[in-house]
Amino acid sequence: MQRTIEIRTDDLSGEATRRLIALHLAGMHDTSPPESVHALDVDALRQPSLSVWSAWVDGQLAGVGALKTIDADRGEIKSMRVDDRFRGAGVGRALLRHIVGEARDRGMSSLWLETGTTDDFTPAQRLYESEGFVVCGPFDDYAPDPFSVFMTRAL
Repeated sequence: MQRTIEIRTDDLSGEATRRLIALHLAGMHDTSPPESVHALDVDALRQPSLSVWSAWVDGQLAGVGALKTIDADRGEIKSMRVDDRFRGAGVGRALLRHIVGEARDRGMSSLWLETGTTDDFTPAQRLYESEGFVVCGPFDDYAPDPFSVFMTRAL
């Protein structure tokens, strides 16, 4: 049975969302040195340049993702995380496609992202590649980092 994934704008006030973002941040610190962690906490996700969405399945939080406006033409995908209970269920792909659609609706011509290089990040890299993202060099304020893979996609 295919479960319906509902994507909602998230104001970051819900306990489930706050808990998943904290788990995401802790996981990034577990797999990367502090200077290589680019994940944002709840307060940083409240910047005016960021929009956050959450994915829900049967009333349960299944994932989160954000879009940061870099400039009028470019956006960055931030804080993508799927709850472990929903991995492999299409939640990450649904969130990613939602963010791509939002970026297009805002008139952006490209999306960018940074993800990790360790084996823990292989599923994320494969998801991004399957949705048309390609490896590129550092962008915006990022610097070369052996723990980072940078990717982009034209919209």
